Amino acid sequence: MSRERRPEDFQIEAGIVGQSRALLRAVEKLPAIARSDAGVLICGESGTGKELVARAIHYLSERAPFAFMAVNCGSLPDGLLESEFFGHERGAFTGAHARRDGLIAQANRGTLFLDEVDSLTMKAQVNLLRVLQDKKFRCLGSTAERESNVRFIAASNRAMRPLVQSGGFREDLYYRLCVFTVFLPPLRERKNDILPLAEHFLRKHAPTKGIAMKLSPVVQSALESYEWPGNIRELENTIIRGIYLNHNGTIELEDIGLTLPDSAKDKVRVPQSFKAAKQEAVEAFEREYLGRLMLEHRGNVSHAARAAGKDRRDLGRLLKKYQLDTEVAEVRASAIHWNESDATNTQNRAIAMPFIDGEYIEP
Repeated sequence: MSRERRPEDFQIEAGIVGQSRALLRAVEKLPAIARSDAGVLICGESGTGKELVARAIHYLSERAPFAFMAVNCGSLPDGLLESEFFGHERGAFTGAHARRDGLIAQANRGTLFLDEVDSLTMKAQVNLLRVLQDKKFRCLGSTAERESNVRFIAASNRAMRPLVQSGGFREDLYYRLCVFTVFLPPLRERKNDILPLAEHFLRKHAPTKGIAMKLSPVVQSALESYEWPGNIRELENTIIRGIYLNHNGTIELEDIGLTLPDSAKDKVRVPQSFKAAKQEAVEAFEREYLGRLMLEHRGNVSHAARAAGKDRRDLGRLLKKYQLDTEVAEVRASAIHWNESDATNTQNRAIAMPFIDGEYIEP
């Protein structure tokens, strides 16, 4: 008896890389969807792998031996949509010098993938709806109807329901296409999949001859810290760039051309020697300790030195090292108040003495 197939088996067959919970939730139902011929709507940001998932559904289905045709609906001018979808007879319009099958005929018994389906014009939506409802279509310039045996899978990087509610997309077509809906998470929600994907693209695009490629620890950290607005497509382009720009088989940060925001730079750690790491830790402690010490003693260096058990001059040098001496001056200035009564009673307007908490501070 053959064992039950796991979701991982389908992922390997379809070429889908990743084990994050967000991805597994999206793809675990693909085998069940593949057993049906009903419409599928795949939603997700640009670059999340919508066409890859559409191909997975096709190749897991009984339509796998036949054609998988993909079309970007946003790239087709309105005047060519009907010809592209339904084909045309010779002489159907100016320039139609020969008969040509459209995408629906070319995908017969297979799958037609409609990417950016939200960009279809209303006229194109009406024509497509008829094919979905009646399973029939007519070539331009022909009076004969032809049978349609095609599985439609659509994709959009926009939220479709608000578009339907605003009248930008036909409701009846929407419900024909979204019998099944697959939501693909953005790469920033799949942090655990970033390095496996990077290694996958490294194997996929690295030259078959030459030095074996690898990612430096700094690059690995940078890849995991980056937000990936372009998702998987941007990650693949980044790895390709690193493969061809590195000098010794190890891809470094300067090879991938990734611009990290300040928030991500703090997360990217460059490997250091023990001595350097210790020095960094000591300096971080001293800076924090001195800041709290001077705040507690309101900028009074003498009091702070006594509390810290250090010589006043040594403490002053430390404050200067971390550029805290200017901050101390500001704290002192804010804490100083003038003894106005003494200043008023002195006819020669002798300079009033600065005090902190009632104690005279030497200038």
